[in-house]
Amino acid sequence: MSEPIYRADVLVCAGTSCESSGARSVLAALTEELAKTGLDQEVRIIETGCRGFCSMGPVMIIYPEGVFYCQVKADDVPEIVEETLLKGRIVQRLVFTETESQMTVPYYEDIPFYQKQQRVTLHNCGVIDPTNIDEYIARGGYEALGKALGEMSPQQVIDEVKTSGLRGRGGAGFLTGLKWEFTAKAAGNPKYVVCNADEGDPGAFMDRSLIEGDPHTLLEGMAICGYAVGASDGYVYCRAEYPLAIKHLKIAIEQAEAYGLLGDNVFGTDFSFHVHIKEGAGAFVCGEETALLASIEGRRGEPRPRPPFPAVSGLWAKPTNLNNVKSYANVPQIILRGAEWFSKIGAERSPGTAIFALTGKVLHTGLIEVPMGITLREIIYDIGGGVEGGKKFKAVQTGGPLGGCLPEEQLDLKVDFDSLRQAGAVMGSGGMIVVDEDTCMVEFSKYFLTFATAESCGKCVPCRMGGRRMLELLTKITEGKGTLEDIDEIESIAAGMAAGSLCSLGQLTPGPILSTLRYFRDEFVAHVTEGRCPAKQCTALVQYYVNPETCKGCGICARNCPVNVIEGGRRQIHIINQDGCIKCGTCLEVCPFDSILKVSGETVEVPTELIPIGTWAK
Repeated sequence: MSEPIYRADVLVCAGTSCESSGARSVLAALTEELAKTGLDQEVRIIETGCRGFCSMGPVMIIYPEGVFYCQVKADDVPEIVEETLLKGRIVQRLVFTETESQMTVPYYEDIPFYQKQQRVTLHNCGVIDPTNIDEYIARGGYEALGKALGEMSPQQVIDEVKTSGLRGRGGAGFLTGLKWEFTAKAAGNPKYVVCNADEGDPGAFMDRSLIEGDPHTLLEGMAICGYAVGASDGYVYCRAEYPLAIKHLKIAIEQAEAYGLLGDNVFGTDFSFHVHIKEGAGAFVCGEETALLASIEGRRGEPRPRPPFPAVSGLWAKPTNLNNVKSYANVPQIILRGAEWFSKIGAERSPGTAIFALTGKVLHTGLIEVPMGITLREIIYDIGGGVEGGKKFKAVQTGGPLGGCLPEEQLDLKVDFDSLRQAGAVMGSGGMIVVDEDTCMVEFSKYFLTFATAESCGKCVPCRMGGRRMLELLTKITEGKGTLEDIDEIESIAAGMAAGSLCSLGQLTPGPILSTLRYFRDEFVAHVTEGRCPAKQCTALVQYYVNPETCKGCGICARNCPVNVIEGGRRQIHIINQDGCIKCGTCLEVCPFDSILKVSGETVEVPTELIPIGTWAK
């Protein structure tokens, strides 16, 4: 029986983000409604990977028109089927609405979030069913591998990757083709190809989304690398917390082997390449290449001194090429379209695109892919829609927990490896966190230091002790007990960690603190010399008072206070007992008259005894 010819395709994002927002119930309702209306032979449902617009999920796109629906619920499905699929009308309440103009944008191609993106690595994500190899092949999948095996020598493949200028997308930015060449020329066999899909950065989901939405791109890139360096086995090291990514990867491996695109005698040639999956336990340090290799071997995930580098002595002491998911995923298109095509995208010294997980206090969070050289302002405001809630932008942290924080005056900085490094930040693997005026930069840097210290494997003294000592000093400062000498000591320890730590975890742990000191030193000084948190976030340095000029004596704050330290009867100005206040902020949240003052380092004049409403006078 031949396949039905569909008049419409309904693409529903079933990536982890949309799935957590209810995509499964939407898919179930859509399947049921199409069957009920007899459209199941006319309309095809495609479960895709991440489309990127995570804050608007679950998302649905209906082709051929390209109608884009946001935050779709199962209850919306009957109306979508009736109006759009039967009558050809758009359900206006489900389309994207531009925040400032309040204009509705019904079509995918017109949505501002996507306008400045350039989807190269993610070109299949959100477009194809990641569990169907035929859809990948229909979009040119495995053509690059066939071209490499049939038309190019291993050295020609390496030269093409080198000429493209592709730099490692794991964060270090080392030339990918040069790394491949080192492995190819290293003495010893067998050789291995390893993919780092550990992705331990808080708020990062780039690699996960890519594997969930387009696993064959990764496999094809690894196979091309295997041919180029002379390896017949590849390992994908993926954290076990990514069950959907692992599931799709396993399906993709089975399908590719069944088609003769992986396994023995790929494309009927003498080249064989087998891919294995190693599930990690979620240790951040296993993102470091030597720790990752140790974990694959079944040993404790700890880094070792280098040299020798993995290209010479890696997995089981054999030559090993190790790249990030995004690095391998770029390779098929470089081989297929040519190095010159790739090198013309982005910046001169950082060609291609960059993928970021845009999160934090930005209006539109999600997964974005932009050409290298785009500015931070364009990413945050043109793509992300600006800071949410009308708040003022304060800083953006790039590069994950080992990256750096950049202030407003750096918004026009171009995003590429070299520009970010010069500004005191790093590209990293692709995390980008935006914070607003209500963020305390001392507390913010303490958050990342707390994470990095907890994730230290403890093998080397600079990282083990240095991180802990810096955390102690930062804690003192946030509690109002710090000194100017503590700031000097933090900088001294940071220099020692950068110079003496065994791996990049310890070397880069001070990054967020040093960049914050560079651009927001006045906040550190205010904490120390004035006992004041400018952002009013450090609990030890804030106080809550009832504003006697606006208090209505309603008693709502007193009734909700968890420690019962607010005094005052009906029609009396309430008073907060400062000795017993735990500074939880509940009173501020529940007061309907905005009569709670949150202050830091300020003197507030309030009544010392209960008086009636309207009788307060300074």
